[in-house]
Amino acid sequence: MIKAVGTQGSFKTDFTNGKISSFSDTTPDKGGSGEGFRPHELLEAALANCMNMALRMLAANHSIPLSSVETTVSLNRSVPGEVCFEYSVALTGNLAERDRQRLMEAVKSCPVRETLSKTIVFREKR
Repeated sequence: MIKAVGTQGSFKTDFTNGKISSFSDTTPDKGGSGEGFRPHELLEAALANCMNMALRMLAANHSIPLSSVETTVSLNRSVPGEVCFEYSVALTGNLAERDRQRLMEAVKSCPVRETLSKTIVFREKR
C-alpha cells in the first residue's frame, strides 16, 4: 500500500510504503516545481523496473550470462481511448540467440505488465 500526502504550497506530494519515502510533483506550467517524478512517469517507472528485474532474475536463475539490461518505457496516450506503453530492451552479455529470445519473451510476462494488461477496476476503500 502506498500513502500519499500533499505538501503545502505547491503540488509536491510525498509518498511512502511505510519503509521508503519519495515524492512526486507536476511540471511548472501546471503549478508544480518540476522537482519530482510526474504521476505518469511513476507508471512508466513501475513497468520499466519490473521488466528489468524480471530479466535479471531469469538470467540469474538459469545461468544466462547477462551482463546488464537497460529498459525504457514511455506512455503514449495520443490515440483517444487507448493507452500504449512503448518499451525497448537492451541486453548486454555473451548471449546465445536462444537465451536472447528467451529473455525477450520473458519481458512480456513481468508482474506489472500482467497487472496492467488486466481489466482495471477502481473501488473506494472505506
